[in-house]
Amino acid sequence: MPSSLMDLRRAGVVLHPTSLPGPHGSGDLGSNAYYFVDWLHKAGQTLWQTLPLGPVGPGFSPYMGSSVFAGNPMLVAFEPLVARGWLAAEDLVADFDDLAVDYPLVMPWRMNRLREAFAGFLIKATPQDLEEQAQWAASQQMWLEDYALFMALDQAHAPLLWPQWPTPLAQRDATALAKSRLDQAQELAFWRFVQWQFDQQWQALKSYARSKGVLMVGDLPIFVAHHGADCWARPDLYLLDATGQPLVVAGVPPDFFSATGQRWGNPLYNWEAMQADGYRWWIERVRRQLCLADVVRIDHFRGFVDYWEIPADEPTAIQGRWQNGPGDALFDALTLALGPLPIIAEDLGIITDEVVRLRERTGFPGMRVMQFAFSGDAHHPFLPHNFDPNTVVYTGTHDNDTVLGWWGSCSAHERVFAQSYLDTDEANFTWALLRSAAMSVARLSLCQFQDVLELDTAHRMNVPGTTSGCWTWRFSWDWVKPEASVKLAHLCAASARVGFERLDLPA
Repeated sequence: MPSSLMDLRRAGVVLHPTSLPGPHGSGDLGSNAYYFVDWLHKAGQTLWQTLPLGPVGPGFSPYMGSSVFAGNPMLVAFEPLVARGWLAAEDLVADFDDLAVDYPLVMPWRMNRLREAFAGFLIKATPQDLEEQAQWAASQQMWLEDYALFMALDQAHAPLLWPQWPTPLAQRDATALAKSRLDQAQELAFWRFVQWQFDQQWQALKSYARSKGVLMVGDLPIFVAHHGADCWARPDLYLLDATGQPLVVAGVPPDFFSATGQRWGNPLYNWEAMQADGYRWWIERVRRQLCLADVVRIDHFRGFVDYWEIPADEPTAIQGRWQNGPGDALFDALTLALGPLPIIAEDLGIITDEVVRLRERTGFPGMRVMQFAFSGDAHHPFLPHNFDPNTVVYTGTHDNDTVLGWWGSCSAHERVFAQSYLDTDEANFTWALLRSAAMSVARLSLCQFQDVLELDTAHRMNVPGTTSGCWTWRFSWDWVKPEASVKLAHLCAASARVGFERLDLPA
């Protein structure tokens, strides 16, 4: 294993902070996040896995946001801003549905509250506040200024994408950028303020989780959004034409699940350019993620070996081709710069021997999803008796249905096989699957919080390939019955997935 953080047998829960309860239209980093840490601790869980913490993008997906370095403004809690006197408590009264995130309503309301808090900060900030913010901003120079300027220009030129902005801005003419920084100084200051508050609140939550024996597991998408600060700030690192439009885009080829494949639309990296400067952008990106999380899951790990390149003018993924990724060279550079990497490799899908070799060479644990385990026979690699200890087992991920939802839609073969394998019936199936994962040799075992609550398909977080109705799920504390934490704690004790106190964590 590459990191002592993952040497012990651990268990945890997958839940994005936006799914937490709360009165302000979306879960955030306020009191309910701390309550959830307390619940995890009581349940014997030592891992809290989130989705990417960055801004959301089209369809409100956290995998297509405006920056892979920035935090999601939606996650900034208001109570700490009230406590510092920057925001009035009476301005926080709103009539939102507590059980879903209505992004078109919630996002502008929350952004207006953040602007009010910023105005209060400008009036009431102490010299210590100003020094704190300045020191933090100085530590984030690699990405912060480009992100703030991108957000200011994006608002000024909406709904245009950045290649359609005035040419001097799209092409990053130095004189035009300098003028924009002067013209938009107040707006840039606002976006710096929001990111500073996100970081302060997240680090406080992460520190509290550590005090309770809970590690944070982050999520790093392999690709970035085209319309985002990352691509606009460093177009040389992507395969773009002279105007900034992608020449080719990311996706996956046709397979059993889709006759046309998946056309994700992300710009693809210019790996030669990245290699030329020693993969500095990737080093800084992973460094940032390791500041936000104790362990990081890297999405679509196979793309570092080879990836599906689709001509940008193709409407589907059919006419793509495989291209070589950076392979060993990237992870050698990351390890040299950052030391042992506490990374989980998302190695799902069509995995070649070369992908297996890279994962084994890095020492990263791969993933096994038990909802996929019953489609074949006893030799299926996702069945627990076939696991390697250097594995992370999930009953399901954010892209899967809930366990009960899967049960209601699986094939007759899968249902009979699962019942036989787990020696259970429909009434006890969810906990039988959780128990099987916990008792496996896989060093890390995670499940969706929806499955702990035994919820049906109406509560799934995402349906891959769809563009609406996803990423909005929230729960209510009255759904969380006392016996759930007791059952999880007993599972952890029986499967030796406790013992955080025996690990001497770095500060």
